[in-house]
Amino acid sequence: MTALAPAPAPAGTAALSHWDPENPEFWASTGRRVARRNLIFSIFAEHLGFSVWTLWSVVVVALPAAQFPYTVDQKFWLVALPNLIGALMRLPYTFAVTRFGGRTWTSISAMLLLIPLAGLIFAVTTKPAYWVVLLLAATAGVGGGNFASSMTNISFFFPEREKGVALGLNAAGGNIGISTMQLIVPIVLSAGLVYGGLMWVPLVLAAAICARLFMNNLDVARSPLKAQFATVKRAHTWIMSFLYIGTFGSFLGYSAAFPLVLKLQFPEAPVAHVGTATVTLAFAGPLIGSLTRPLGGWLADRTGGARVTAACYILMGLGSYGVVASVSAHSMGLFLSSFLFLFAAAGAGNGSTYRMIPAIFAATSPDLATAKRESAATLGIAGAIGAVGGFYLPRAISDSIKATGGISTAFTWFAVMYGVCLAVTWWCYLRKRVLAAQAPSLAHAGI
Repeated sequence: MTALAPAPAPAGTAALSHWDPENPEFWASTGRRVARRNLIFSIFAEHLGFSVWTLWSVVVVALPAAQFPYTVDQKFWLVALPNLIGALMRLPYTFAVTRFGGRTWTSISAMLLLIPLAGLIFAVTTKPAYWVVLLLAATAGVGGGNFASSMTNISFFFPEREKGVALGLNAAGGNIGISTMQLIVPIVLSAGLVYGGLMWVPLVLAAAICARLFMNNLDVARSPLKAQFATVKRAHTWIMSFLYIGTFGSFLGYSAAFPLVLKLQFPEAPVAHVGTATVTLAFAGPLIGSLTRPLGGWLADRTGGARVTAACYILMGLGSYGVVASVSAHSMGLFLSSFLFLFAAAGAGNGSTYRMIPAIFAATSPDLATAKRESAATLGIAGAIGAVGGFYLPRAISDSIKATGGISTAFTWFAVMYGVCLAVTWWCYLRKRVLAAQAPSLAHAGI
């Protein structure tokens, strides 16, 4: 007689001691409902994290020149530095989940968002020296850490067969925070710069409370730090981290830079006026990239993550060429369509690369427990390294403008980078001879 699955602990309990999503009976009777509830509130907190992380990309555009007389390069630093700090924060945030538990850390990390919000309010009300404003903007990087801890946490809740969609939805819910912020914040800023920070405070408090009340810690997610760091010895960890620079680094970098690039390259671009507020088309890029992320995960579940990732790099190379051609012809229509094409391909690539990670470790690890632990750690490491692209891309665009007066040089090199990423994907995960040599099951693991 089959043993019944233990009754689930109520939401908000200290920890769930039994968690076996790979067991069909447990998943049907208990696991799916609990996992989905945790996913919903994880998305809420991560959404706010992304919104706060990239908040300065909109605030910079709205700063009055008379009160904040910054050069173009200084403005790009305000946009790029939070991305760098966010990348650095992702490593400790990843390991915080296995130390404190997903429910506990989601609540804590949400409360930490109050720091950059207070910094923004201080910056726009007191108008301190530029270096102080730059430091205050840098604190927005804590929002970037939320993504790594959220993805690590959710990876433990779902079975391998559903991780592509689950991680895609979780990531998309967070990524779309950029678009929400770029659409709503300009309207709010029309009432005063200070409200760009104040508007998020009640939502952040709500996210922390909801995490505390409705999420769960998992005992199976707890593991010694030394065991998690074992993944740094795996070549797949660093290969996937590099590939994630090309997908997520592009998405994040373009999201941060797009509002300023659009204003500089095509000041005549159409805008919408809501009262005294001016809303540009910049929000559309992150929105499209966020919506295609779960699509990339879904396709990876069905056709193989490496195939989808390779296709996305080809499309991103074409999009980069379109941006260069549009600037040369001063074609706003081609510029916007090429940029949105880049966002769509990068978003789908985000989903497919993140799906590859648990599939690779499930196929090459000695047991399922090790695979889950090392893939969760790799998700955080890859997220951290990938997010560095969110710093590099805006800085490369700024350097291109400074050296040549335009952005074409930067996007030419971006196309070269996508070509390298395509070659690495093919060499490591699509060559039949390599798949057979690494592990007989790797070709059938969703790679």
